[in-house]
Amino acid sequence: MAKTTTDVKTTTQLQAPRTWDDVVETGKRTDIPEGLWLRCPTCAAMVYRKSLEQNLHVCPECEHHMRMDADTRARQLCDPDSFELMWENLIPVDSLNFSDLKKYKDVLASDRKKTGHADALICGKGFIKGRGVMLACMDFRFRGASMGSVVGEKIARSIEMAVEQNLPLIIVSCSGGARMQEGALSLMQMAKTSAALARLDDAGGLFISLLTDPTTGGVTASFAMLGDVIIAEPKALIGFAGPRVIANTVREELPDGFQRSEHLMEKGFIDRVIHRSDLRSEISRIID
Repeated sequence: MAKTTTDVKTTTQLQAPRTWDDVVETGKRTDIPEGLWLRCPTCAAMVYRKSLEQNLHVCPECEHHMRMDADTRARQLCDPDSFELMWENLIPVDSLNFSDLKKYKDVLASDRKKTGHADALICGKGFIKGRGVMLACMDFRFRGASMGSVVGEKIARSIEMAVEQNLPLIIVSCSGGARMQEGALSLMQMAKTSAALARLDDAGGLFISLLTDPTTGGVTASFAMLGDVIIAEPKALIGFAGPRVIANTVREELPDGFQRSEHLMEKGFIDRVIHRSDLRSEISRIID
């Protein structure tokens, strides 16, 4: 007798993608495509990658906000197909011929290949719920989103464009700080970006600073904390020196949640802590 359509099932209909827990329970080894499942670093839950992406890279179990690359961040914040990249031709130069375990020019080439970008920041014009904005997003995959000459220059150009075209400026920070491979050229970007923001303020412009995990070092000590409105994602690490360095220096036990978004809001350093799913609505409301 011929089988009915209900008797015939495709492999994809039979079961969801298997986890390592399935292997442990059955005692049988199975081939699991690499990267299909991710383990949450906070609650250790196994999360299906596609489900995580649909949930804006927020763990559905514990609400942990995972790090994202700059391209994904721009797509999430901006209206579909509205973000226009600018100044992608700016490439960092190894002025000091710096070398430690690897040559600086070699690690730059490696990170360019990994990220598809010339440096640790993308910027351009876009729309957020119909509001025109100048947006800059840092990418932690590129040298820990450290701030070198190109990052500083692109931020300065974004600020100048915001002044010229009367656009709100939004910078999404996620950085380990200044880029030591560029020495003083990196440190001077702190003053350069801060001075540019002062010109934006004189022109009556709006700067919304969004702090994500982690925002540390020279980035925190410059443009990241100079926003007219400073917002942060939940439990993001924000500070200058790291908590372990501070604890070893002051020889005291730090309070719970020290240097996290909620602690900084309590102490008045930032204005609001906003869940990733609410960022578009809250930013558009601030602009209005």
